[in-house]
Amino acid sequence: MVQNLNQLVHSVTYTIQQQDKEAFFENIKDLQKYDLTRIFIKLSSDEQEIFLEFISIPLLADLLSELDGKNQLAVIKTLDWKKVSLSVTEMNNDDLVSMLSQLGAEKSAEVLSYLDKALSADIENILAYPPETAGRIMNNQMVWINQSYTVREAVDKLKHFAELAEYLNYLYVIDDDKRLVGIVSYRELLLADMQTEIADIMQTRILKVDALMDQEEVARMIQRYDFVTIPVVDEHEKLLGIVTIDDILDVVYQEAEEDIEKFSASGKSIDFNTKPVTAAKRRLAWLILLLFIGIVSGSIIASFEETLEEVVALAFFMPMVAGMTGNTGTQSLAVVIRGLAKEKINTKQVINLLVRELKVGIYIGLTCGLLIFIIAYLWQNSLILGMVIGVSLLCTLIIGTIAGTVIPLILNKLNVDPAVASGPLITTINDILSLLIYFGIATAFLSYLM
Repeated sequence: MVQNLNQLVHSVTYTIQQQDKEAFFENIKDLQKYDLTRIFIKLSSDEQEIFLEFISIPLLADLLSELDGKNQLAVIKTLDWKKVSLSVTEMNNDDLVSMLSQLGAEKSAEVLSYLDKALSADIENILAYPPETAGRIMNNQMVWINQSYTVREAVDKLKHFAELAEYLNYLYVIDDDKRLVGIVSYRELLLADMQTEIADIMQTRILKVDALMDQEEVARMIQRYDFVTIPVVDEHEKLLGIVTIDDILDVVYQEAEEDIEKFSASGKSIDFNTKPVTAAKRRLAWLILLLFIGIVSGSIIASFEETLEEVVALAFFMPMVAGMTGNTGTQSLAVVIRGLAKEKINTKQVINLLVRELKVGIYIGLTCGLLIFIIAYLWQNSLILGMVIGVSLLCTLIIGTIAGTVIPLILNKLNVDPAVASGPLITTINDILSLLIYFGIATAFLSYLM
C-alpha cells in the first residue's frame, strides 16, 4: 500500500505539473478519504494549491473532514469562500462540528456565515453542547419516522431522504412530540406488509444515550452491544441525533492518545513531526518536578553512607531493588487504568482489586526475593546479605504493587483522570520507598553483615 501510495503521489504530482485536470481526476476519484488526505499532505504548497483548484466539491469535503485543524485552516485560507461554503455544506454535520471546534471562534463564525440558516442553526445547536459529550459528537442527519406511518410511507420517506443518512441500518421511530419510542430494522421493513403500521412492528426496548453523556461512556456502550449507531436524546427523550461507529473510533483513538501522553508524563501531543525544542518544552514540566523529587532519593542514599561504606556489596543490588519496585508499580498502574477505562467500579470491586493486587505483590515478591537471595548468597557467600536483599525486595515489590494500584483509584475517586498518575511519578515515589526499606533493613542487620 505504501508503494501504491507513492506511485499515486507521483502520478498526481505529474498531472498537476502538466495541468492535466482530467487525468488528475481519474487518479483520485475513487480514493478513500484517508488516502486522499495522505496524498495531499505529501505535496508541496504550490502543488497543493493546484490540487485544491482541480478537486471536486464532494472530494474537497472529504479532504476537509479528514485533515487536522492546522491543515484545515490552511486549506480554508487558500480557497475562495464560495468553494468553502459549497464544500462544508457537503460535509456530515459531525465532521463539520469537529472541524469548527478546531478552527476557533472567529473562523468558525466566518464559516457558519456562508451556510444556509437551517444548516447553520443545526451546527450551532451541536456546538452548544460541552466538548467530549454525546451531543457534541452526534450527527443529526438521520432518517426518522412517526409511529403512525405505514410501512409504505416509511419506505417512501427512506428513499427520499436516503442521501442524508450516514448509516442505513435502522429507522428511528418518534411520536407526535418527537420523543424516541422505537426502532425498526430494514429487515423488518422488507418482511412486513406495506399497509402495516410502524407501531405494530417496531422494537420498543431501545438503548439510547443522553446528549450530556461523556463520549467515553458512549464508546463503552457501543463496544458492549456491538452497535454501529446509537441514538442521542435530551432530558425529555426527544430524538436529537445519532452517534456513529466512525466517530467512536475517533474518540477511542483520541482518548488513548491523551492517556498515553499523561501516562508517560509527556504533556501535550508529540509526534514524529514535532520540533526538538517544542518536544523538550512539553516534557520538561513533569521531568523538572520529578528531578526535585529524585533529589530525595539522593539524600536517602547519603544518609546511609556509613552502611554503604561498611558493606559495599549493598551498592551493587541497590539499582535492582529500586528498578524492580518501579516496574511492578507501573504494571499495576497500567492494569488499573485499563480497568477504569472499561467500566466504573464500586466499593466491593475496589476491595477485591486491592486484595488481588496484594496477593500478586506477595507472589511476585516471594519469587523474586527467593531468587535474589540465592544469587546474593552464592556470589558473596553471605547468608545474612542474601536474606537482607531478599526480604527487602519482597517488601518493596509488595509496596510497589499496592502503590501502583491505590494512586489511580484515589484519583478516580476524586474525579481526576487516573492516567495523570504517570509512570515516571509512580516510579520516582517507589524509588524513595524502596531505598528507605532497603537501607533500613540493611542498617538493622549491619552488625551481622560486617
